[in-house]
Amino acid sequence: MAKMKIVLAYSGGLDTTIIIPWLKDNYDCDVIAVAADVGQGEELAPLNEKAIKSGAQKIFIEDLTEEFVRDCIFPTIKADAVYEGKYLLGTSFARPVIAKRLVEIAKREKADAICHGCTGKGNDQVRFELTIKALAPDMKIIAPWRIWDIKSRDEEIDYAKAHGLDVPVTKKHPYSMDRNIWHLSHEGSDLEDPENEPQDDMLLISKPIKDTPDKPEYVTIDWEQGIPVAVDGKKLGPVEILTVLNDIGARHGVGVDDMVENRLVGMKSRGVYENPAGSILYAAHKNLEEITLDRDTAHFKEHIAIKFAELVYDGKWYTPLRESLSAFVDETQKTVTGTTRVKLFKGKITPAGMSSPYSLYDEDIATFGADEVYDQKDSEGFINLFGLPLKVRAKMLERNAKAGKNGKK
Repeated sequence: MAKMKIVLAYSGGLDTTIIIPWLKDNYDCDVIAVAADVGQGEELAPLNEKAIKSGAQKIFIEDLTEEFVRDCIFPTIKADAVYEGKYLLGTSFARPVIAKRLVEIAKREKADAICHGCTGKGNDQVRFELTIKALAPDMKIIAPWRIWDIKSRDEEIDYAKAHGLDVPVTKKHPYSMDRNIWHLSHEGSDLEDPENEPQDDMLLISKPIKDTPDKPEYVTIDWEQGIPVAVDGKKLGPVEILTVLNDIGARHGVGVDDMVENRLVGMKSRGVYENPAGSILYAAHKNLEEITLDRDTAHFKEHIAIKFAELVYDGKWYTPLRESLSAFVDETQKTVTGTTRVKLFKGKITPAGMSSPYSLYDEDIATFGADEVYDQKDSEGFINLFGLPLKVRAKMLERNAKAGKNGKK
């Protein structure tokens, strides 16, 4: 009987390093490791040797950074989707693009199963598996953390040593982290107690406020149909835009959010997110929509944004509803073209001007000075009609009160 082929989502960390020998110990299989580069800023080439040494038959290292920005990040910015008012979905929308590539390689390699190293407490297990089910409904999924006997990090280290694997472990930065071109998250350690204030030395991207410049910096962003295309007048590609804005934003300490979020799996979890470029883009995009979207569309889109964020957070990227909402959002973005200017200072992002050829803002109408286009007498008839239901109700209450039918005995 031929060996199974198992495709493993591989990072080279402790979990996925020991998963390779664990799979070979528990299945008659060949393991194909897949490492995804989503802009985490690490050199992934050494993973080739590490994966093979751990027992993998081969490894694919896939650069998904531009696809991630273009196909996941930009659509989410256009939707103004933020989970629970703070979380800019950095881990959430990276998982579908990674899982999509796992499926593509699994199909190409004629694999029998896909394996991931997500724990049974986290959201990522859901995000990976929903994508796999959507794109390869008959693919077997293996999740070792839900079935093996290993219960702790110390036991993982012992397992690695027993299989002759060198797994360097450091206590220098005790947090559980996830990093990509969009964000860096910190969880665990002292953050598990909500009473503890995050320490400045935890930050690895953004500067602490005390170390930021004492002079503000202005940044100009050009947009085409809801997508950023230039920074300070220079045309840039999707990855370059995030890289440049991350550097600028980090210098001024913007985009650091501390929150307790409601996980999909039912528990509350505290995390600190560093998101300099994302915070700038969200703020600037929202500013441009203020002058390019009409009132009804803007208000309805706020409802859409909440649902869109929930879908992304829950791993439902490849679903009819998310795709339908994106179609609606794309329609709203046809006029979201123009230029925004923001001021960065001491961790804050402040609007500093915006313009668009599709602007609905008319200074001649909005002015407090004299004008020739707005007849203020027109408002009287509008208010009479708009307030008619209130007037009718008030008269009814007066009649009933006079007749002794006000509900009192």
